[in-house]
Amino acid sequence: MANVLVWVEHDGSAVKDATLAAVTAAAKLGDVTALVAGSGVDGVAAAAAQIEGVSKVLKADDAALANALAENVAPLITNLMAGYDAFVAAATTTAKNVAPRVAALLNVAQVSEILSVEGPKTFTRPIYAGNAIATVESSDAKLVITVRGTAFAKANATGGSAAVEAVSGAAESGLSSFVGSEIAKSERPELTSAKIIVSGGRALKDAATFESTITPLADKLGAAIGASRAAVDAGYVPNDYQVGQTGKIVAPEVYVAVGISGAIQHLAGMKDSKTIIAINKDEDAPIFQVADIGLVGDLFTLVPELTGKL
Repeated sequence: MANVLVWVEHDGSAVKDATLAAVTAAAKLGDVTALVAGSGVDGVAAAAAQIEGVSKVLKADDAALANALAENVAPLITNLMAGYDAFVAAATTTAKNVAPRVAALLNVAQVSEILSVEGPKTFTRPIYAGNAIATVESSDAKLVITVRGTAFAKANATGGSAAVEAVSGAAESGLSSFVGSEIAKSERPELTSAKIIVSGGRALKDAATFESTITPLADKLGAAIGASRAAVDAGYVPNDYQVGQTGKIVAPEVYVAVGISGAIQHLAGMKDSKTIIAINKDEDAPIFQVADIGLVGDLFTLVPELTGKL
């Protein structure tokens, strides 16, 4: 059985949901060890130890790891990989910064955004914006894998009782420095973990119209708010709202697409949603090809009417 090292993504106090999907994928490969790297991460390590399927937790606590700078994290992981056959991380923005560096330092090819584990070194992954699924087999001695979180069930966050072991080896690389972060705070659910998402497209005209049309519906549904790239590029909403190939990959229970035509890049980010509801005045819009429920008509009439009936 292979030994698998999973990178635990966290905010300094809690384990992020995406990591739970990575643990599920890693468990299909072998025995799972979780790596918690950061500064003052005793609480995170304790939480990671409770994840079902994790047999051991490595805790790397060092000031150089405080802000998960990839230039400092990757060498630490690479050194630890001497005792592991595979490194697995969720395909998040941060992990996509770390994993390729680990692969380069190990001189192996990364297997990105896997959808399933077909064998010890065989996986499926999306290509052509998800329009085709490729089966790939690695010939490298060690694996570096990122996992598409929407493709795997999340491991239970409680129920495990792994031992926590401190490890060292972190060092300040001097290649980058943390300047600051501006974290958007919202009462709404986080986009990638929301059960319901209401997304708006370019047809919303401007930021004020987007707000007055989409927000009341999202409030009624207790939903997160998303957007197409066109809406983000037009300045209606911040980048953090973007769903799609170059945004966030989501798979909620219900996805409501308002005024979104359904470009292939957007569909790649949401077509795994359980139920897709599309509202668009163009009955030939590509979004209707993946929608379970379609409403053809003027969104400025239909959306307020729908909101009023909820």
